[in-house]
Amino acid sequence: MNALLDVGGLEPPEPMVRILEALDTLGLDEQLRVIIDREPVPLYRILLRNGYQYRTTVQDDQRYEVLVWLAPDA
Repeated sequence: MNALLDVGGLEPPEPMVRILEALDTLGLDEQLRVIIDREPVPLYRILLRNGYQYRTTVQDDQRYEVLVWLAPDA
């Protein structure tokens, strides 16, 4: 299952807060798809430290899509 979280237009730290809250509800075989206005570089360290993997792509509208999932061996 893929959960979608659009945090575009929110002021910091609200996007980070919402992303971390959504990750707390993510199941083992689920992915979180985040849409955000800027590249969430600080998030990457948090994800890796907590056993998540991610893939970031820039969309045509210059927003970022970050796909996050729990690493298989986490």
